Amino acid sequence: MNRTMINKLGLLGILSLLSYTAAVVFSPLDYPGYDWMSQAVSDLSAENAPSRILWDQLAAVYKCCETVCVTLVCVFIQGRLTRTLRVGIYLFTIMCWISRIGYTMFPLSDSGYAGTFQDIMHTYVVTVLVVGLSIISLVTIIIGGLRSKGKYRSLAFWAAAALLMMFAGAIGTNAVPKAYFGIFERFSVFAATGFTAVLGVYLFNGFGELSGKGGESRE
Repeated sequence: MNRTMINKLGLLGILSLLSYTAAVVFSPLDYPGYDWMSQAVSDLSAENAPSRILWDQLAAVYKCCETVCVTLVCVFIQGRLTRTLRVGIYLFTIMCWISRIGYTMFPLSDSGYAGTFQDIMHTYVVTVLVVGLSIISLVTIIIGGLRSKGKYRSLAFWAAAALLMMFAGAIGTNAVPKAYFGIFERFSVFAATGFTAVLGVYLFNGFGELSGKGGESRE
């Protein structure tokens, strides 16, 4: 296919995932005593975390590229795909923007939960909105993909995989001992970032040239 600049910028989704992975893996090196098996990823970027500076450096590409990638996906699919798929992707994009703005405005004030206004906004407002929109958007994409008569069933598969990761994380963090909280929490935090990379690959490939076979269906 003859890729446009928008298509090529789909690779930002992969850069976003790589940047986030680097931040999660290497930031603990600047956080003495951090236990990745029991502590949340958000502890690494808490206001008073010793790893805060390293986190910001390693996650800089992630912070920019994720929202740019999903926004360009929305631009590319305007008037294309099916209505259900478009709505699902739009909702996922809104979730990414809320996540980026919300967690930047309200980082944890301390590792764990210190109970300040900032922590309340982080945990009970931003996180609830992000999780709720993530679930709704992925379910909508799954439905749209399955109804696309085979054109985008692979996208439905990836959305289902991301949704299962979120549920595994949510169930695991509440079911296992606190010593293993961090393991299952990482299932949840990587689900959305991983799906962003998937959307970026679809954008890079022009959504299969919109399947080349009636890919602009408006169901």
